[in-house]
Amino acid sequence: MPFVDLVDTLFAKLADGQTDKFFEHVWDNVTWTVHGTHALAGVYRDKNTFLKNALGEVRKRLKGNWTLKIKNIIVSNYYDTAVVEMESLSVALNGKPFNNTYCWIVHFQRDVIVRVDAYVDSVLVQQLLDENPID
Repeated sequence: MPFVDLVDTLFAKLADGQTDKFFEHVWDNVTWTVHGTHALAGVYRDKNTFLKNALGEVRKRLKGNWTLKIKNIIVSNYYDTAVVEMESLSVALNGKPFNNTYCWIVHFQRDVIVRVDAYVDSVLVQQLLDENPID
């Protein structure tokens, strides 16, 4: 499968709510850096840690699913890299919209994601954490 088709297929799964199918293509020892100034920012050295301590912390503060809309994908075949711009269309437990924006720079080896640099709106993430405490 051409690289551009692989990227399109993987991110279509993420946008369709098939998060597990997307993360099947993420290396167990991925380096996932969440940039920003919020409490979840940092470097996650493996997939399970990222899923539990970053994405998991967001998802458990949302009503229903974490829903993403893909806005733009730029693919570099030469570097096996994709830049993906997304928007979250979710609702927090407190009923407020969680319409965050994301830009992920995703690095592949063959069909596996090995590194991600994720940029998010830090204020919205921190607001989600502060206004939706989990006991």
